[in-house]
Amino acid sequence: MTQINHHLSAELLIAYSAGILPEAFNLVVATHISMCDDCRAALAAQDAVGGALLDEVTDVQIADDAFSKTLALIAEQDTKPVKIAPPSKGVLPTPLQEYVGGDVDAIRWKSAGMGVQQAILKTSKDAKVRLLRIPAGSAVPDHGHRGTELTLVLQGAFRDETDRFGRGDLEVANEDMEHMPVAEIGEDCICLAATDAPLRFNSMLPRLAQTFLRI
Repeated sequence: MTQINHHLSAELLIAYSAGILPEAFNLVVATHISMCDDCRAALAAQDAVGGALLDEVTDVQIADDAFSKTLALIAEQDTKPVKIAPPSKGVLPTPLQEYVGGDVDAIRWKSAGMGVQQAILKTSKDAKVRLLRIPAGSAVPDHGHRGTELTLVLQGAFRDETDRFGRGDLEVANEDMEHMPVAEIGEDCICLAATDAPLRFNSMLPRLAQTFLRI
């Protein structure tokens, strides 16, 4: 059984349960939950609390057309729900396989420079999510963040200035963090990473390539 040491924060669980995360973040959270018994149980508890609070809400008068307007708003959204599913037998958990159309061999990798490969997944426009393959022993250029980045390890492991992250571990980075993830020797590291703002690279070459790579 995979030992997971880095879990979802309470804030992420609450936002996911409430349905207010961008689709890209939803995918990362759902994928982690499908791999992590602890976070799956925590989500169930959060959902139960939310249901209990709804039961206690006092009835209020609403407009006659409120239901039809709500349906219209839902129809306008281009975000699709991400299902929670049991762990798959492949490298990619089931929620992610539904986006990729299969396991790792179905991923259409493109070069992101320095040996790193990426595959950007199609989601709503409020955040981006991509698969990253970092060759064993290689590093992602050191960078900071202009927003939030969620990085979930699917294969192998990486280390940075904060800790070690193996399969199932989730790293949450914000504007205060600068780091340089390095894949461990022995196996390429495959990650699922979602961002709601461009990264802030510290060296010139990654900054020049940033627009083309949509990072």
